[in-house]
Amino acid sequence: MKVISINEAPKEPFTHPDFVGTDATRQAPAPDSKEFKVNMVNGGNGVQNRFHAHDGEQILVVVTGKGVVSTEREDRIVNEGDVIFIPPGVPHWRSASTHVEFSHIFVSPSDSLGDDRED
Repeated sequence: MKVISINEAPKEPFTHPDFVGTDATRQAPAPDSKEFKVNMVNGGNGVQNRFHAHDGEQILVVVTGKGVVSTEREDRIVNEGDVIFIPPGVPHWRSASTHVEFSHIFVSPSDSLGDDRED
């Protein structure tokens, strides 16, 4: 067993073609996982990503702040403590609310394609 505090995972500047805005960082609390990609993405001031889809499931856990997660069919305001399940192939995007920090942890299969190249 290994226990890692998210506070110990270094924050690195985060830029990616699918992201709009520059106020984002990423932390990788489980870099040794062979089966899952796990990252915490931190942003503010309306940082968002573009519509994209994954070929595997994705789970988002809102750690701090307030944001929006949208699919082609619905927009949801999400807050600290919310857990979002996104099925494979469902186009979606997410955004920090304006002037509010928004951090979420994402978990997806390590072999999943989609924007998890970054998050």
